[in-house]
Amino acid sequence: MTTLPLNLHNVGVPPIKCQGIKTKLVRFIFRNIKWESGNEGKWVEPFLGSGVVALNLAPNRAILSDTNKHIIGFYQAIQSGEINGPSVRAYLEQEGSQLAAIGDEYYYTVRSRFNRGGSPLDLLFLSRACFNGLMRFNRRGEFNTPFGHKPKRFSRAYITKIVNQVIWTAKQMHGKEWVFRVATWEETFADVSSSDFVYLDPPYIGRHTDYFNTWDSDEAERLAFAAQNMPCGFALSMWLKNRHRKNEHIDDCWPGLDIRICRHFYHLGATEELRGEMDEALIIKPGFSIPDQLSRWVQPLQEPVPQFQLDI
Repeated sequence: MTTLPLNLHNVGVPPIKCQGIKTKLVRFIFRNIKWESGNEGKWVEPFLGSGVVALNLAPNRAILSDTNKHIIGFYQAIQSGEINGPSVRAYLEQEGSQLAAIGDEYYYTVRSRFNRGGSPLDLLFLSRACFNGLMRFNRRGEFNTPFGHKPKRFSRAYITKIVNQVIWTAKQMHGKEWVFRVATWEETFADVSSSDFVYLDPPYIGRHTDYFNTWDSDEAERLAFAAQNMPCGFALSMWLKNRHRKNEHIDDCWPGLDIRICRHFYHLGATEELRGEMDEALIIKPGFSIPDQLSRWVQPLQEPVPQFQLDI
Protein backbone atom coordinates (compact mmCIF):
# COMPACT_ATOMS: atom_id res chain seq x y z
CA MET A 1 0.00 0.00 0.00
CA THR A 2 1.27 3.47 -0.90
CA THR A 3 0.89 6.11 1.80
CA LEU A 4 1.33 9.87 1.69
CA PRO A 5 2.55 12.16 3.22
CA LEU A 6 6.10 10.90 3.06
CA ASN A 7 9.54 12.24 3.90
CA LEU A 8 12.20 11.14 1.43
CA HIS A 9 15.77 11.05 2.69
CA ASN A 10 17.15 10.86 -0.84
CA VAL A 11 15.58 11.88 -4.15
CA GLY A 12 16.47 9.61 -7.02
CA VAL A 13 17.21 11.16 -10.41
CA PRO A 14 15.83 9.58 -13.60
CA PRO A 15 18.06 8.99 -16.62
CA ILE A 16 16.24 11.49 -18.85
CA LYS A 17 15.32 15.11 -18.16
CA CYS A 18 12.43 17.22 -19.43
CA GLN A 19 11.75 20.91 -19.21
CA GLY A 20 10.14 21.57 -15.84
CA ILE A 21 11.48 18.38 -14.20
CA LYS A 22 10.38 18.17 -10.56
CA THR A 23 13.50 16.72 -8.93
CA LYS A 24 13.87 19.67 -6.54
CA LEU A 25 10.16 19.62 -5.68
CA VAL A 26 9.60 15.92 -4.98
CA ARG A 27 9.98 16.29 -1.20
CA PHE A 28 7.64 19.29 -1.19
CA ILE A 29 5.02 17.36 -3.17
CA PHE A 30 5.18 14.26 -0.98
CA ARG A 31 5.00 16.24 2.28
CA ASN A 32 1.74 17.95 1.38
CA ILE A 33 -0.47 15.21 -0.09
CA LYS A 34 -2.62 12.91 2.03
CA TRP A 35 -3.51 9.62 0.34
CA GLU A 36 -3.61 5.91 1.07
CA SER A 37 -3.85 3.67 -1.96
CA GLY A 38 -5.44 0.71 -0.19
CA ASN A 39 -5.56 -2.50 -2.21
CA GLU A 40 -7.05 -0.98 -5.38
CA GLY A 41 -5.87 2.60 -5.59
CA LYS A 42 -3.53 3.65 -8.40
CA TRP A 43 -1.13 6.56 -8.74
CA VAL A 44 -2.02 8.22 -12.05
CA GLU A 45 0.08 10.67 -14.06
CA PRO A 46 -1.34 11.89 -17.39
CA PHE A 47 1.78 14.07 -18.00
CA LEU A 48 4.60 11.72 -17.11
CA GLY A 49 7.54 13.72 -18.45
CA SER A 50 10.76 12.55 -16.82
CA GLY A 51 8.85 10.31 -14.42
CA VAL A 52 10.72 11.65 -11.39
CA VAL A 53 7.64 11.87 -9.14
CA ALA A 54 6.30 8.37 -9.81
CA LEU A 55 9.77 6.83 -9.69
CA ASN A 56 10.50 8.28 -6.26
CA LEU A 57 7.10 7.34 -4.85
CA ALA A 58 7.32 3.83 -6.36
CA PRO A 59 3.61 2.98 -5.84
CA ASN A 60 2.44 -0.61 -6.15
CA ARG A 61 -0.01 0.27 -8.93
CA ALA A 62 0.20 3.12 -11.44
CA ILE A 63 -1.00 4.39 -14.79
CA LEU A 64 1.74 6.55 -16.31
CA SER A 65 0.97 8.21 -19.61
CA ASP A 66 2.17 10.94 -21.91
CA THR A 67 1.50 11.98 -25.48
CA ASN A 68 5.24 11.78 -26.15
CA LYS A 69 5.68 8.28 -27.52
CA HIS A 70 9.45 8.47 -27.13
CA ILE A 71 9.33 8.98 -23.35
CA ILE A 72 6.83 6.16 -22.93
CA GLY A 73 8.87 3.88 -25.19
CA PHE A 74 12.00 4.61 -23.18
CA TYR A 75 10.41 3.58 -19.88
CA GLN A 76 8.70 0.58 -21.45
CA ALA A 77 12.13 -0.56 -22.64
CA ILE A 78 13.54 -0.34 -19.12
CA GLN A 79 10.47 -2.10 -17.71
CA SER A 80 10.81 -4.99 -20.17
CA GLY A 81 14.57 -5.30 -19.66
CA GLU A 82 15.36 -4.32 -23.24
CA ILE A 83 17.37 -1.46 -21.74
CA ASN A 84 19.51 -2.26 -18.70
CA GLY A 85 22.76 -1.17 -17.09
CA PRO A 86 25.15 -3.22 -19.25
CA SER A 87 23.40 -2.36 -22.52
CA VAL A 88 23.44 1.35 -21.67
CA ARG A 89 27.14 1.23 -20.78
CA ALA A 90 28.08 -0.56 -24.02
CA TYR A 91 25.97 1.79 -26.14
CA LEU A 92 27.23 5.03 -24.54
CA GLU A 93 30.85 3.91 -24.67
CA GLN A 94 30.51 3.26 -28.41
CA GLU A 95 28.49 6.36 -29.28
CA GLY A 96 30.49 8.55 -26.93
CA SER A 97 33.76 7.57 -28.59
CA GLN A 98 32.25 8.41 -32.00
CA LEU A 99 31.10 11.80 -30.72
CA ALA A 100 34.55 12.53 -29.27
CA ALA A 101 36.23 11.60 -32.55
CA ILE A 102 33.85 13.31 -35.00
CA GLY A 103 32.20 16.08 -32.98
CA ASP A 104 28.94 17.88 -33.68
CA GLU A 105 28.46 16.19 -37.06
CA TYR A 106 28.02 12.87 -35.29
CA TYR A 107 25.47 14.33 -32.87
CA TYR A 108 23.32 15.41 -35.81
CA THR A 109 23.76 12.00 -37.43
CA VAL A 110 22.32 10.36 -34.31
CA ARG A 111 19.56 12.96 -34.14
CA SER A 112 18.51 12.21 -37.72
CA ARG A 113 18.66 8.49 -37.02
CA PHE A 114 16.48 8.91 -33.95
CA ASN A 115 13.91 11.02 -35.82
CA ARG A 116 13.65 8.23 -38.41
CA GLY A 117 13.59 5.24 -36.08
CA GLY A 118 12.93 6.41 -32.52
CA SER A 119 15.50 4.23 -30.72
CA PRO A 120 15.18 4.69 -26.93
CA LEU A 121 18.96 4.44 -26.56
CA ASP A 122 19.41 7.19 -29.13
CA LEU A 123 16.96 9.29 -27.09
CA LEU A 124 19.13 8.79 -24.01
CA PHE A 125 22.26 9.80 -25.94
CA LEU A 126 20.64 12.91 -27.39
CA SER A 127 19.17 14.03 -24.08
CA ARG A 128 22.67 13.92 -22.56
CA ALA A 129 24.58 15.44 -25.46
CA CYS A 130 22.15 18.20 -26.44
CA PHE A 131 22.24 21.86 -25.42
CA ASN A 132 21.35 22.32 -21.72
CA GLY A 133 20.70 18.57 -21.44
CA LEU A 134 16.95 18.95 -21.97
CA MET A 135 14.77 17.20 -24.52
CA ARG A 136 12.75 19.35 -26.89
CA PHE A 137 10.52 18.31 -29.75
CA ASN A 138 8.90 20.26 -32.56
CA ARG A 139 5.23 19.92 -33.45
CA ARG A 140 6.00 17.08 -35.85
CA GLY A 141 7.36 15.12 -32.89
CA GLU A 142 10.99 15.45 -34.00
CA PHE A 143 13.82 15.96 -31.54
CA ASN A 144 15.21 19.38 -32.38
CA THR A 145 17.51 20.47 -29.54
CA PRO A 146 20.91 21.50 -30.95
CA PHE A 147 24.25 20.04 -29.93
CA GLY A 148 25.61 20.97 -26.50
CA HIS A 149 29.17 21.66 -27.77
CA LYS A 150 30.80 19.03 -25.53
CA PRO A 151 32.16 16.28 -27.80
CA LYS A 152 33.96 14.59 -24.88
CA ARG A 153 30.78 14.57 -22.79
CA PHE A 154 30.70 10.81 -22.25
CA SER A 155 33.57 10.26 -19.86
CA ARG A 156 33.77 6.98 -17.96
CA ALA A 157 32.44 8.63 -14.79
CA TYR A 158 29.55 10.28 -16.65
CA ILE A 159 28.54 7.02 -18.31
CA THR A 160 28.60 5.30 -14.91
CA LYS A 161 26.32 8.01 -13.51
CA ILE A 162 23.77 7.38 -16.28
CA VAL A 163 24.06 3.60 -15.87
CA ASN A 164 23.34 4.00 -12.14
CA GLN A 165 20.23 6.02 -12.94
CA VAL A 166 18.95 3.36 -15.34
CA ILE A 167 19.54 0.62 -12.75
CA TRP A 168 17.78 2.68 -10.07
CA THR A 169 14.83 3.24 -12.43
CA ALA A 170 14.51 -0.49 -13.13
CA LYS A 171 14.72 -1.18 -9.39
CA GLN A 172 11.87 1.23 -8.63
CA MET A 173 9.65 -0.47 -11.24
CA HIS A 174 10.48 -4.04 -10.31
CA GLY A 175 7.51 -6.09 -9.15
CA LYS A 176 5.09 -3.18 -9.56
CA GLU A 177 1.87 -3.06 -11.56
CA TRP A 178 2.77 -0.07 -13.69
CA VAL A 179 1.17 0.61 -17.06
CA PHE A 180 3.08 2.97 -19.36
CA ARG A 181 1.07 4.14 -22.32
CA VAL A 182 0.87 6.80 -24.99
CA ALA A 183 -2.38 8.62 -24.28
CA THR A 184 -3.95 12.04 -23.92
CA TRP A 185 -4.98 13.25 -20.50
CA GLU A 186 -8.63 12.75 -21.49
CA GLU A 187 -7.97 9.10 -22.30
CA THR A 188 -6.14 8.65 -19.00
CA PHE A 189 -8.93 10.29 -17.01
CA ALA A 190 -11.37 7.75 -18.44
CA ASP A 191 -9.72 4.99 -16.37
CA VAL A 192 -9.66 6.83 -13.04
CA SER A 193 -11.61 5.42 -10.07
CA SER A 194 -12.49 6.89 -6.67
CA SER A 195 -9.60 5.17 -4.86
CA ASP A 196 -6.94 6.59 -7.20
CA PHE A 197 -4.84 9.73 -6.90
CA VAL A 198 -3.98 11.83 -9.95
CA TYR A 199 -0.86 13.96 -10.05
CA LEU A 200 -0.98 16.62 -12.76
CA ASP A 201 2.10 18.30 -14.17
CA PRO A 202 0.85 19.81 -17.44
CA PRO A 203 2.80 22.29 -19.58
CA TYR A 204 2.95 25.54 -17.67
CA ILE A 205 0.75 28.29 -19.11
CA GLY A 206 2.96 31.21 -20.09
CA ARG A 207 6.22 29.23 -19.79
CA HIS A 208 6.25 26.16 -22.04
CA THR A 209 6.20 26.85 -25.75
CA ASP A 210 7.49 23.58 -27.18
CA TYR A 211 5.49 20.74 -25.63
CA PHE A 212 5.43 17.56 -27.72
CA ASN A 213 1.90 18.45 -28.83
CA THR A 214 0.23 21.84 -28.95
CA TRP A 215 -0.93 23.16 -25.60
CA ASP A 216 -2.92 26.34 -25.14
CA SER A 217 -5.18 28.11 -22.67
CA ASP A 218 -8.32 26.41 -24.01
CA GLU A 219 -6.93 22.97 -23.31
CA ALA A 220 -5.65 24.09 -19.91
CA GLU A 221 -9.16 25.25 -19.04
CA ARG A 222 -10.65 21.94 -20.15
CA LEU A 223 -8.14 20.10 -17.99
CA ALA A 224 -9.06 22.21 -14.96
CA PHE A 225 -12.78 21.56 -15.39
CA ALA A 226 -12.32 17.82 -15.93
CA ALA A 227 -9.92 17.39 -13.00
CA GLN A 228 -12.25 19.12 -10.56
CA ASN A 229 -15.03 16.75 -11.58
CA MET A 230 -13.02 13.54 -11.08
CA PRO A 231 -14.19 11.13 -8.35
CA CYS A 232 -10.73 10.87 -6.76
CA GLY A 233 -8.06 13.04 -5.19
CA PHE A 234 -5.66 15.07 -7.29
CA ALA A 235 -2.83 17.57 -7.04
CA LEU A 236 -1.59 20.00 -9.68
CA SER A 237 1.88 21.51 -9.98
CA MET A 238 1.87 24.97 -11.55
CA TRP A 239 3.96 28.11 -11.32
CA LEU A 240 2.28 30.79 -9.21
CA LYS A 241 4.33 33.95 -9.54
CA ASN A 242 7.76 35.49 -9.92
CA ARG A 243 9.02 39.04 -9.51
CA HIS A 244 7.63 39.98 -12.94
CA ARG A 245 4.12 38.60 -12.91
CA LYS A 246 1.49 36.31 -11.40
CA ASN A 247 -0.16 33.32 -13.07
CA GLU A 248 -3.79 34.39 -13.40
CA HIS A 249 -4.73 30.95 -14.73
CA ILE A 250 -4.74 29.60 -11.16
CA ASP A 251 -7.26 32.15 -9.88
CA ASP A 252 -9.39 31.80 -13.00
CA CYS A 253 -9.48 28.00 -13.35
CA TRP A 254 -8.49 26.42 -10.02
CA PRO A 255 -10.39 28.39 -7.34
CA GLY A 256 -11.42 27.09 -3.93
CA LEU A 257 -8.74 24.41 -3.65
CA ASP A 258 -5.99 23.92 -1.09
CA ILE A 259 -2.71 25.47 -2.12
CA ARG A 260 0.83 24.99 -0.86
CA ILE A 261 3.69 27.17 -2.05
CA CYS A 262 7.39 26.47 -2.45
CA ARG A 263 9.98 28.97 -3.66
CA HIS A 264 12.74 27.69 -5.88
CA PHE A 265 15.02 28.83 -8.68
CA TYR A 266 14.76 28.27 -12.43
CA HIS A 267 18.15 28.28 -14.12
CA LEU A 268 16.81 27.71 -17.63
CA GLY A 269 14.75 29.95 -19.83
CA ALA A 270 14.91 31.75 -23.15
CA THR A 271 14.33 35.16 -21.55
CA GLU A 272 15.03 36.80 -18.19
CA GLU A 273 11.33 36.52 -17.30
CA LEU A 274 11.64 32.73 -17.42
CA ARG A 275 14.64 32.61 -15.05
CA GLY A 276 15.14 33.43 -11.40
CA GLU A 277 13.16 32.80 -8.23
CA MET A 278 9.72 31.31 -8.69
CA ASP A 279 6.85 30.56 -6.34
CA GLU A 280 5.68 27.08 -7.27
CA ALA A 281 2.12 26.10 -6.33
CA LEU A 282 0.87 22.65 -5.44
CA ILE A 283 -2.91 22.82 -5.78
CA ILE A 284 -4.68 19.98 -3.96
CA LYS A 285 -8.26 18.80 -3.83
CA PRO A 286 -9.73 19.51 -0.36
CA GLY A 287 -9.59 16.44 1.81
CA PHE A 288 -6.30 15.28 0.28
CA SER A 289 -3.90 17.82 1.77
CA ILE A 290 -2.40 18.00 5.22
CA PRO A 291 -2.37 21.24 7.26
CA ASP A 292 0.32 23.59 6.03
CA GLN A 293 2.03 23.85 9.42
CA LEU A 294 2.31 20.05 9.63
CA SER A 295 3.79 19.60 6.16
CA ARG A 296 7.15 20.87 7.45
CA TRP A 297 7.31 18.33 10.26
CA VAL A 298 5.60 15.18 8.99
CA GLN A 299 7.35 11.93 9.90
CA PRO A 300 7.98 9.15 7.38
CA LEU A 301 5.01 6.82 7.01
CA GLN A 302 6.92 4.21 5.02
CA GLU A 303 10.49 3.35 4.22
CA PRO A 304 12.17 6.11 2.19
CA VAL A 305 13.25 5.21 -1.32
CA PRO A 306 17.05 4.83 -1.25
CA GLN A 307 19.37 6.36 -3.81
CA PHE A 308 20.76 3.33 -5.60
CA GLN A 309 24.50 3.26 -6.09
CA LEU A 310 26.48 0.92 -8.30
CA ASP A 311 30.03 0.03 -7.26
CA ILE A 312 32.47 -0.01 -10.13
